[in-house]
Amino acid sequence: MPRPDENSYLLAIDQGTTSSRAIVFTDELEIVGMAQEEFPQHYPRSGWVEHVPDDIWKTVVRTARAALTAADIPAGKLAGVGITNQRETALLWDRKSGEPLHNALVWQDRRTSEHCRRLQSEGHEPLLREKTGLLLDPYFSATKLAWMLDTIPGARARAERGELAAGTVDTFLIWRLTGGRRHVTDATNASRTMLMDIGTGQWDDGLCSLFGVPRSLLPEILDSAADFGTSETEIFGAAVPILGVAGDQQAAAVGQACFEPGMLKSTYGTGCFALLNTGTEKVHSHNRLLTTIACQLAGERTYALEGSIFVAGAVVQWLRDGLHMIERAHEAQNLSEEADPGQDVVLVPAFTGLGAPYWRPECRGAVFGLTRNSGPAEFARAALESVGFQTRDLVDAMRKDWPGRELGRIRVDGGMTASDWTMQFIADMTGLAVDRPKITETTALGAAYLAGLQAGVVPVPKEFLATWKLDRTFAPTLPAAQRDRRYTRWLKAIEATIGFGGQ
Repeated sequence: MPRPDENSYLLAIDQGTTSSRAIVFTDELEIVGMAQEEFPQHYPRSGWVEHVPDDIWKTVVRTARAALTAADIPAGKLAGVGITNQRETALLWDRKSGEPLHNALVWQDRRTSEHCRRLQSEGHEPLLREKTGLLLDPYFSATKLAWMLDTIPGARARAERGELAAGTVDTFLIWRLTGGRRHVTDATNASRTMLMDIGTGQWDDGLCSLFGVPRSLLPEILDSAADFGTSETEIFGAAVPILGVAGDQQAAAVGQACFEPGMLKSTYGTGCFALLNTGTEKVHSHNRLLTTIACQLAGERTYALEGSIFVAGAVVQWLRDGLHMIERAHEAQNLSEEADPGQDVVLVPAFTGLGAPYWRPECRGAVFGLTRNSGPAEFARAALESVGFQTRDLVDAMRKDWPGRELGRIRVDGGMTASDWTMQFIADMTGLAVDRPKITETTALGAAYLAGLQAGVVPVPKEFLATWKLDRTFAPTLPAAQRDRRYTRWLKAIEATIGFGGQ
């Protein structure tokens, strides 16, 4: 119940790829109000994905107001706002009017593939990897911004004159929330642009020059818990300080209390994103994982190895919307349990290419091992198993990149964690215990925690780690020989998929 005498509530804005959510937490990090609203996706050409900026903005404002109403508290009772957002999605707008010059280019957008290939052929990737920890891929923001500057009439000249501003979704929202007074981002979001040197924590002039993105376009980089400005009174009904910001996957790691080196979290949403905390050590991957900033507090950067799977929950959506084998997502588990144990169908869901550790954007999905009796149940089981196999890909790559470190367990979150069957298969395939938390809204929880930390109303990280609550552990039960036999079959399927995609 609301405690009207205390100004210690926290509002988390969780701006995602397909929807915006807002959650009100108490200072004890309990949920008291929530709202969510989907918005349209736009696909102007094959491989292009866009969002209308006003759709992002309006759904954020509406859900924030609705969450406050559901919590039955006025905005004046908020100690602060935390923002977490879809990363890499890029926007460009007019500094005076605040109006975007183009739709947002979403992280999934592939229109700059040729630009990335050209930079690769010119030999720039090793330096980029050293400075940014990233791969040359359209996934990241730099080539998206370059495309807008080169494609929108007059944009580059206006940018050079200082008339435009750019940023990721968090920056755009803060600009709007503060009435254009603050042009800022946090270190986690900045680390996903390909324009930041993650060793210095600053924008890099050489990278900006390479991509043709004027540094004057870019926001100031702050800690993940910091003073990002104050919202306009009319937006929420009171002026509220914005005190926490992190990209969605880093926010989930914070919400999972993954503050210690060696802690691993894996989020299963549309895709899957696994982050391994490596502490103050910037581990360079030799297995095509990403090196990124997990969090920055009081000027100190914590690093992580990250593996990205493009298709996780999306494979269940494909069963539902593409193949019409199920009507609701949760039916996939029941259907998979009906599969013939004598069949071993393998699905490689490379619908938009293969992510880590392969990074083969040209690949497309493939199915192996079909028989005359293969049907919906076998497809459902293969779809869910593909998530476990891909998680094993990431875990094995992390073990190779950070040798001598024991990975004891995986903390999981996201919509797919509701499937006990899938979580058990992930445990069996990786050989690691899988821990599902009681609070599964970990992304929003992380944003709220960062804001609460800056406001001084939540425990410090070590104390927060001690209060993390477990719902259930899934311990591996599959014998190692069977695990490795099944995984070897998966690797053969990957090899064949890559071979076909390369033709």
